[in-house]
Amino acid sequence: MFVPGNRQRFLDKIYELETPPDAVFFDLEDGVLPEEKPAARELIAETLRRAAPGPLRTVRVNAVGTDWFREDLEAILVPGLEGVCVPKVEWPEQVVQVAERLPGEVGIVVAIESAAGLIRAPEIAAAHPQVIGLMFGAEDYALDLGLGTKREGEAGELVFARSALVVAAAAARVLSIDGVFPDLDDAEGLTADVLQARRLGFDGKSTFNPRQIGLINERFSPTADELAYAHRVASAFEEAVARGDASVAVGGQLVDRPIVLRAQRLLELADELGIRATEGSS
Repeated sequence: MFVPGNRQRFLDKIYELETPPDAVFFDLEDGVLPEEKPAARELIAETLRRAAPGPLRTVRVNAVGTDWFREDLEAILVPGLEGVCVPKVEWPEQVVQVAERLPGEVGIVVAIESAAGLIRAPEIAAAHPQVIGLMFGAEDYALDLGLGTKREGEAGELVFARSALVVAAAAARVLSIDGVFPDLDDAEGLTADVLQARRLGFDGKSTFNPRQIGLINERFSPTADELAYAHRVASAFEEAVARGDASVAVGGQLVDRPIVLRAQRLLELADELGIRATEGSS
């Protein structure tokens, strides 16, 4: 979740949320006006030093090459910093420039927000071992392409870009994080957008409002029916292997090793989250 770095009450509130995000991005970029950036750096640095238990502590700095980039990094290199989000990345060399200024234990989340960045996303994702994820900056990407102000339907115009980012992240074995859904009052639209993100293969989704966290977590978590089917697939395949068969039919669908591995991965994720299939699920 993005949190403006120039608002102390927002910085404090993140640790009081009943449903906290997995990671917080204290923002020094678009969420802070130029004249307020120096004060925001000080507030964020102090918040990081407190290092309260909670979400992964990440700071979104200003883009490499801007007037604020170097001062951002200098200000936030304090105890408690766990990650840096670098916006508007278009070249692998920009990632390297950031990594050279960071301690080795600090992860880098790279935001892809333009056509040029998307084309080079595979190289960017693999540019440095400290890269832990790619994030899709949907609004800036739409601006770069000259798209309309309002998204239509399930943002079909962004499907190619979102899929390409997922593939680039998967190839580099890093996380893929979908962009924000901007309409806070459209729960139905958010639901559709999150479900599409999950179907495309994203590992998670970003937001700028705590009201969206619960729904995002719910839709990214395995459902009882999905878990029940995964259990059936895993069990049926075990029985098939015991008979000497390399595949089996489950509910009319041919199941072989790749499908079984996906089912097992889903079950492992559910186990980590403490989710169980309910009785009667199919």
